[in-house]
Amino acid sequence: MEIRDSNGTELLDGDSVTLIKDLKVKGTSETIKRGTLIKNIRLNGREGEIECNTKQVKGLVLKAEFLKKA
Repeated sequence: MEIRDSNGTELLDGDSVTLIKDLKVKGTSETIKRGTLIKNIRLNGREGEIECNTKQVKGLVLKAEFLKKA
């Protein structure tokens, strides 16, 4: 299964990505700002989703449409 970012670039385990939009995190009062660099992503096997950790939130699942490869 191929997971692609907002620009159509294929994402792989261990890649670094950047957010292209401010995202509110469900269940918390945190907002992850546009331009935030996220390192060492993991593909979780679900179409269009990746798992990652940020400084604010651990165990985060993001949709690839809000990311671009760094």
